[in-house]
Amino acid sequence: MPELDVQESHSPPVTIADAARLPLNEVLEQLGSSVDGLSGAEAAKRFAEVGPNAVRTHRASGWAVLGRQFGSPILILLLITAGLSLFLGDATNSIVIGVILLVSVGLGFSNEFRAERAAEALHSRVTHRAVVVRDGSAGDVDVTALVPGDVVHLGIGAIIPADMRVLTAKDLLCDESILTGESLPAGKDPAPVPGGAALGDLTSCLFMGTVIQSGNCTGVVVATGGRAEFGRIALGLGQRQPQTEFQLGLKRFSYLLLQVAIALTSLIFIANLLLHRPVIESLLFSLAIAVGITPQLLPAVVSTSLATGTRQLARRKVLVKRLVCIEDLGDMDILVTDKTGTLTEGRISFTGALPATPGISDGDLLTLGLLATEAEYSEAKASAVGLNPLDAALWASAQAAAFDPARYERLDVIDFDHQRRRTSVLVRDAGGPARMITKGSPEDVLALCVDTPASVQALLDEQFDAGSRVVAVATRPAAGLEDMTPADEKDLVLAGFLIFLDRPKANARASLDQLAALGITVKIATGDNAKVAEKVCDELGVLSGGTLTGTEVEAMSDAELGAAAREASIFARVSPEQKARIIRLLRKSGGAVGFMGDGVNDALALHEADIGISVDSATDVAKDAADVVLLDKDLGVLAEGVMEGRRIFANTIKYVLMGTSSNFGNMFSAATASVVLSFLPMLPGQILLNNLLYDTGQLAIPGDRVDKEQLLAPSHWNIGFIRRFMFLFGPISSLFDFATFALMLFVFDAVPGEFRAGWFIESIATQTLIIFAIRTRRVPFFRSRPSLGLAGASLGVVALGIFLPLSPLAGVLGFDPLPVPFFLALLGMTVVYLVLVETAKRWFFSRAAQQPAVPKPPVVRRRGRTHHIARRAARFSIPAAGPLLTNRGPGQRRRRKTGHKGPRPATVSGG
Repeated sequence: MPELDVQESHSPPVTIADAARLPLNEVLEQLGSSVDGLSGAEAAKRFAEVGPNAVRTHRASGWAVLGRQFGSPILILLLITAGLSLFLGDATNSIVIGVILLVSVGLGFSNEFRAERAAEALHSRVTHRAVVVRDGSAGDVDVTALVPGDVVHLGIGAIIPADMRVLTAKDLLCDESILTGESLPAGKDPAPVPGGAALGDLTSCLFMGTVIQSGNCTGVVVATGGRAEFGRIALGLGQRQPQTEFQLGLKRFSYLLLQVAIALTSLIFIANLLLHRPVIESLLFSLAIAVGITPQLLPAVVSTSLATGTRQLARRKVLVKRLVCIEDLGDMDILVTDKTGTLTEGRISFTGALPATPGISDGDLLTLGLLATEAEYSEAKASAVGLNPLDAALWASAQAAAFDPARYERLDVIDFDHQRRRTSVLVRDAGGPARMITKGSPEDVLALCVDTPASVQALLDEQFDAGSRVVAVATRPAAGLEDMTPADEKDLVLAGFLIFLDRPKANARASLDQLAALGITVKIATGDNAKVAEKVCDELGVLSGGTLTGTEVEAMSDAELGAAAREASIFARVSPEQKARIIRLLRKSGGAVGFMGDGVNDALALHEADIGISVDSATDVAKDAADVVLLDKDLGVLAEGVMEGRRIFANTIKYVLMGTSSNFGNMFSAATASVVLSFLPMLPGQILLNNLLYDTGQLAIPGDRVDKEQLLAPSHWNIGFIRRFMFLFGPISSLFDFATFALMLFVFDAVPGEFRAGWFIESIATQTLIIFAIRTRRVPFFRSRPSLGLAGASLGVVALGIFLPLSPLAGVLGFDPLPVPFFLALLGMTVVYLVLVETAKRWFFSRAAQQPAVPKPPVVRRRGRTHHIARRAARFSIPAAGPLLTNRGPGQRRRRKTGHKGPRPATVSGG
């Protein structure tokens, strides 16, 4: 990593520990900066010296992708077998196994690398910005462009982009748990701290990767990239990609095959030794059996499926942070989503003011609402950038044009937070007495008011019933008050209500119907009033299972809330902590829960969900917490992602069921025949060639069609199901192998070369053509047609398998010519075999459908601080075109909680 070495050689002029204890003027002096920030030229010069403010890049590393291909136990078994074969002098076996390895690793590498390049291109679309003062004026820059000495403005919900010294702060609290492990937020202010203080006690500093929980501040950048505390830890961790449930299922399946392979090959080897067969020949044959029983191209099939899904979703502008997240999408059966911008247009408009106190006109009430804005009045009037949607709509209204910012002097402000759900300002009008104005949710503001008329609640209910969003405004005299605290928000007099409207999306109903058809239950979690949410759902024709408010949620125990949350459809006026608690309990109740949100108040719930979904326009902390980022906020796109995940899993299972049953049957036949016959029924090289041909034909499975009913509910790994399938259909395959043995020995009186050729052809034909029966639960071809690619590949492999024993290569491969009547018998046996398989398939799946799913005990896999650091490091990254700090691969993702989540509707693993 030469780039990293070069950047680390540029030591910062002052460390963060030094900056914490020094006065502000000395810190700025040592950094060569001022409260007005750097000049553009100086910033460019420093950027060239220290490099981008990035911990890692999204650039796809070919070596890293290649290394991951060898993580499969199946490929490890192939490597060991190839090495032993070469050591024992069997070059043919080694060459065939080497070809299998090259095909599997090559396909896996090609598909995964292409998918990561596609993800890399999408990652460059998802940027993180910071407000920086350069050349005396504030402007947005990418966080990777920050350099030491930059002065940065930060507000609630911002992820700190670098290690910084606080210059100014207002009610500033930071969540530093990712670094310190402390769950309580840390207060911050510009006052220097004593020397030698611990990291958690540096109250005058802000650290990269931590989150502003409340308040706002200005800070000067001290350290960036790998020199920041967070960056140093993240680089030390490297890339630790946690495994998802899909990957763990694959691993459990691989171990099942290894157990069967070891048991079978050990028995074969011992039996051949007892029959006094040559040791080397017996060992090579046993190794060929071990290889033959494994679906060697499973890693390639999985990577091909995931890469195909990534490309499909990329066309829909969906960014999946890791390939396996696609399967996680398909696993989802409960979606909890916010309302604004998802079910509604997200374009909020101000519709009017409703005074509630005599003597206050509509214009007076609007003025009070404009005054109770966090942003500076002149800036808010000039531009809606940086305002929350409700304030932006208020300032964009025609009535706001007459507002004169110069008349008012703002003395203090208490910013909005998601616990208080209100903003308060202390203002003075043209030198008059100070007045406190509070604006926020009606429930929270009314609780602070006195002498409220009884008619107010009826007025409020009328607006909620109409689906309007309502903001309450209250005020009181505040003579003598110079600054405020939340304790001063009391004894207010209600001035009235500001009314807003956010209309339902035109396509929301169709998207909800699409999700419902996929078996996904949609629930709404909103900070809005319950009646407003119910009105929106009613307009969209959504049947509600009930509503829970934040107050009701707070009063319930976990057991009570878990039961109520399963039934309820709407969670209204819920806090961030309550959203996260609801998600956690829904998961425990048996659902694979997705959460879709884009605000600061959604970050906790995004962390708790099995699959966190956000959008490109979301706040930084929401995008950081998500697993999937939609570049278009559309539930229809999400439904496409769910179907893609389920399609991938269904096609993977087709290969698994077909491979395990056919391979197990063939290898069981070979094992039995090797003991009964005086010669090996198939040479080791022939067994491996048989498997190579057969597996190559199945590489078209990822592009196969999937029956509609297989997409209607999520499917999950069930090793017991796969084992039962293998032990039913494997013996059926062996039964026809034994019939072929009898035909060759007793009808055609075959010599070893003829016997091997006959079984080679029968084995290729039966185990390849069985895919047409196993790929669907319907009647093959008549009610479920395979893709042209799969049909062509399968029939082509059968044709090649028949040709090889008849070709000029037959002698080299150890085959002798076969009589013509054998092929007529083969045709008849193949037809009978497929009919028997179809009959057994119907019986097997009917029995499986009657068996209730046995729930596993829930397993809670907690994410530690190390994991969160590795995931959040993805935020501080640069596109592939830029200079590199380190080459760690695509965006890091938090660990998906892979434990089983309690009872599920029905565990269906079959194709």
